[in-house]
Amino acid sequence: MINSQPPRLVLASTSKFRQALLRQLQIPFECAAPNIDESHRLNESASELVARLALEKAQAVQAHYPQALIIGSDQVAVLNGQILGKPHTHANATAQLQASSNQYVEFLTGLCLFNSNTQTYQLDVVHFGVKFRPLSESMIEYYLQREQPYECAGSFKSEGLGVVLFEKMLGDDPSALIGLPLIRLTDFLQQQGIVLPLAI
Repeated sequence: MINSQPPRLVLASTSKFRQALLRQLQIPFECAAPNIDESHRLNESASELVARLALEKAQAVQAHYPQALIIGSDQVAVLNGQILGKPHTHANATAQLQASSNQYVEFLTGLCLFNSNTQTYQLDVVHFGVKFRPLSESMIEYYLQREQPYECAGSFKSEGLGVVLFEKMLGDDPSALIGLPLIRLTDFLQQQGIVLPLAI
């Protein structure tokens, strides 16, 4: 059943990248900072980690939005079985890209749509892969100086110059690589009765 007065939509993130992605759906939303502990638990897989954090981020802001649909999302990169987080520094970003050179890196993005009214949620982990080109030290330095992707898992911005680092991309939803899988989110929203512009 389609809601004539849909609930508030809240993005539990202050990421400008996720906000820009969500604006593509052309539906109004608000943003809230979830402020949770994002530490990796012992023996927790990458998939378990991003699923847990996506749900915890959505739940963290529910007290302020009791009648809302809250979007939580979290992402990690995985190289040779090792989780790559945000580099935060130039040195760490250099090391990540050196390790990723000529390698396949998998990105896992946890996505949750939490209904704070019913206390129910939809949760999924979307996979997307990137095969990096062979990267020289000069290529890495040139790229990092220009985009400074120090708050991005994997040390690049695929929506910007970072795309030149890739040999190919593997996956169903390129928006997942930026941090918010819009195709899966569209499915979640429609299941909650949210009318999207092209569905009217």
